[in-house]
Amino acid sequence: MSSVSALNSLLSSADPSSSIDLSSILEAAMGASSSGLDVTSAVNSAVTAAEAPEQAWESQETTLQNQISALTTIQTDATNLDNDMQSLNSITGPLSARTVSSSNSNVLSASAASGTTMGNHVVVVNSLATTASWTSATFASGSTALPAGNFTITAGSGATATVTTDGTTTLSDVASQINSDNLGLSASVVTDATGSRLAIISNASGSAANFSISSSDPTGFGFTQAVTGANAALTVDGISISSASNTVAGAVPGLTLNLLSADPGVQVSLGVAPDTSQASTAINQFVTDYNAAIQALNSQFTFSSSTSSEGPLASDTVVRNLQNELMQAVDYTAAPASGTTTTTIPNLSSLGITVNDDGTLSVDSGTLNATLTNNFSDVQNFFQGSSLNGFANTLDQQLTSYLAPGDGAFTVDLSSMNSEITDLQTDVTNFQTNYIAPLQTQLQSDYSQAEIDLQELPNEIKQIDTELGENNSSSSGG
Repeated sequence: MSSVSALNSLLSSADPSSSIDLSSILEAAMGASSSGLDVTSAVNSAVTAAEAPEQAWESQETTLQNQISALTTIQTDATNLDNDMQSLNSITGPLSARTVSSSNSNVLSASAASGTTMGNHVVVVNSLATTASWTSATFASGSTALPAGNFTITAGSGATATVTTDGTTTLSDVASQINSDNLGLSASVVTDATGSRLAIISNASGSAANFSISSSDPTGFGFTQAVTGANAALTVDGISISSASNTVAGAVPGLTLNLLSADPGVQVSLGVAPDTSQASTAINQFVTDYNAAIQALNSQFTFSSSTSSEGPLASDTVVRNLQNELMQAVDYTAAPASGTTTTTIPNLSSLGITVNDDGTLSVDSGTLNATLTNNFSDVQNFFQGSSLNGFANTLDQQLTSYLAPGDGAFTVDLSSMNSEITDLQTDVTNFQTNYIAPLQTQLQSDYSQAEIDLQELPNEIKQIDTELGENNSSSSGG
């Protein structure tokens, strides 16, 4: 095919909707300013025009990504709020935390487990638990050789170990052997201004951990007992208690007593009360997390002048439903505690928590703290109800319907969005593979051939002109 014929074929077959630059081809053919075709630019321009449908798909994908990001943020805020509700509804949570006060903290302190029965207890610490210890005679240093002989240690458990010295054995050698005998003892060399001696101390206090030392040559080693292991002696609410440790658990259910010094016959009062500080912190955290969730939800339905639109989830029914449910939840009214007919804390307002115009909450700290101090049981009843069925459980159940990992509304919504993105990405991939790639190959071939033909066209035109000139001459000569 001649260059003229090839160009005619390209021009006649060109799709008007494609980006084949016919004017450039004509300019090049007629000797205009362009000396040829920019094949790469022409192909890229045509491909870009053909990819127009992808722009709509990519726009949809961007919208979905924005929706997923916004919904994930709301999901996080809702999760934080739900964690608050579960904590406030827990029998080991902040509303069950206890503090213990002592009338003489130099003698006795105590801590209480969650849910410990509140009230007062009287404790008398008559003696502390002691840890048994022995010391040897004093020698020049820890490396001084001991006289030949042996001694036997009998632990409280009845286990024994015999240490033998041969005239070269040092205090440090003996200490190492005792520590390796696993008798529940610790041995060390104590050095002061008078010299060095072996100190052996029981690892546990109490009479059961007391131990003894007998020697073949008592004067050679010079062991003496410094402290005899003994149990602590105390009374709790008039009941005598013996304890191997100065940390006493079990004397009062839920309480752990810390014996600090003995004061025989002197009563120390312990008061177990609600930990209002922990409760206040937890309730304020609930308000903070509730406000974060409401503000995130509100932002989806707020018109932005900068974008001339609402948030990406403005049309999402899941988000709208959650906003409505949270705003309705704060209207909860508590029933009186079991066995009573009234309550001082029927609603959030009575706790000092009020609803603002935008749906967020505000806390009057003075009212909240006074209520916790004076009406703690009613506060606990508001959140936990008679059987963990109060405000906290109610809101927890509402949030769970959104947060459940299997069929929660958030899970389903996010799964649907991600599925749509996957479908759009598949459409783009298929479009590129099945249409754009073949088109690009064809255009590259067509434009490249057109460029070749344009390069040959001037010579063919000259040849035609020559042939026409010769024919004209022959005609005039005849």
